[in-house]
Amino acid sequence: MEIDKAVKECDDRRLKTKYANAIYVIQRALALYSVEEVAFSFNGGKDSTVLLHLLRAGHYLSEANQRSPNGNLKGFPFRTIYFESSSAFSEINSFTHGIATTYALQMEVIHTDFKSGLEDLIKSKSIRAIFLGVRIGDPTAVGQEQFSPSSPGWPPFMRVNPILDWSYRDVWAFLLISKVPYCCLYDQGYTSIGSIHDTVPNALLRSGDSASSEEKFRPAYMLSDGRLERAGRVKKHSSSAHGVSPSSDGMYKLDFNNGSVLTTSIIAVGDEILSGIVEDHLGPILCRKLHSIGWLVSKSVAVRNNVDSVAEEVEQMKSANDIVFICGGVGPLHSDVTLAGIAKSFGVRLAPDEEFEEYLWQLIGNQSKGDRNEMALLPEGITELLHHDKLPVPLIKCQNVIILTATNVTELDQEWDCLIDLMRSAGQLVVVDPFVSKRLTANLSDVEAAAPLSKLCLEFPDLCIGCYRESRHGPLIISFESKDTARIDSAIGALRNKFPPEAFSEIN
Repeated sequence: MEIDKAVKECDDRRLKTKYANAIYVIQRALALYSVEEVAFSFNGGKDSTVLLHLLRAGHYLSEANQRSPNGNLKGFPFRTIYFESSSAFSEINSFTHGIATTYALQMEVIHTDFKSGLEDLIKSKSIRAIFLGVRIGDPTAVGQEQFSPSSPGWPPFMRVNPILDWSYRDVWAFLLISKVPYCCLYDQGYTSIGSIHDTVPNALLRSGDSASSEEKFRPAYMLSDGRLERAGRVKKHSSSAHGVSPSSDGMYKLDFNNGSVLTTSIIAVGDEILSGIVEDHLGPILCRKLHSIGWLVSKSVAVRNNVDSVAEEVEQMKSANDIVFICGGVGPLHSDVTLAGIAKSFGVRLAPDEEFEEYLWQLIGNQSKGDRNEMALLPEGITELLHHDKLPVPLIKCQNVIILTATNVTELDQEWDCLIDLMRSAGQLVVVDPFVSKRLTANLSDVEAAAPLSKLCLEFPDLCIGCYRESRHGPLIISFESKDTARIDSAIGALRNKFPPEAFSEIN
């Protein structure tokens, strides 16, 4: 069979994996349902074109005893439904009907709306499952799995999504390697085709030929960033949520009130920290870095490698702080639950991110032995990748939660410097007056110092005044922290006036 042969003989290991997974889903569906009980929804777009040929290959491989002498499958056994609309491009209609003839599709053209058409189809034809060319990132894909029952209020059927985890790059790799026909609009710069009312060529594919008055566009497969696949669609803007606002590229930018104190929290994920096996060196250093740019750290905690523990802490912190930093628990191991916990706290699922997956394939190649690279699953719809040329893999930001993957101080320094550089370049870095800390060493007992320090806190409520001893019998160290050095000096002077000079030995 030409599709199966083309993919298996190509050098694209990633495509081979995606192809094998899709064929498995198809064959699994054919084991659950008879050919008469399934249908294929075809719309002439690139995704459903991919699915058409995957179905041809999947059925061929499932029915080895029906192969013709030349190795090709005769006909296409699945009922095909096409919802024809007056707002569809004429090129799409022409391509769809042409493909039906070429591959002998049992195509039923439906002129009603999608829901009504499905109701009639399911009632009259006893259809139990429908193959759909839905991919993660499509508006209808949220919450779907490879096998997903229809939504409440819809006629009952099983949605089968063999290419749910395919990326834009995977789609075009398959079409080009298989050398199958696709709609001509894709060669004219269209990357995602809807109706004639909301679809234009993708401006990112506009050619640089300025000599001609006629606009020209490169083919869709030349779009380098698959995240911008829908850039040719008319966008709808929604009001921003508290704390974050959508930017022009659909990602979220932090929305700060410059007149307020900016607060952060830090979460360290790791059983080894709580059991005392490993000491958390990154949290204190991150606190100092945040203080250096004037940000107040309201809380720093360690949680267990448990999805619910991470989700609960993130849920509390993300609404109470401008930014939440979370360290640890990212990777392919069973204990790496940070991303799952973040997803749960936002009420979304983990889904393949094609851009992140590209980085991982370049970084680790085919070392991942699972059906798909679990490390490429990110919280759906809220994730932004922060790229920097000094980082091998982008930082991950989920609205106002930033995930740091550093395992030591050197790596933390690098990630911090890159993050600050990126935020400054994007105009998001809010640097306010840094915190100033001074320490006063006193030869006082706790009883002697207690009442004067309590009064001092009432006199200087804008300062953070603390005290501690480095050893039980060592001197009392009194700390002062504020953004106003003059206020700290005034507080130290006021405290010194309450005791004889020999009560204090040093100021740092």
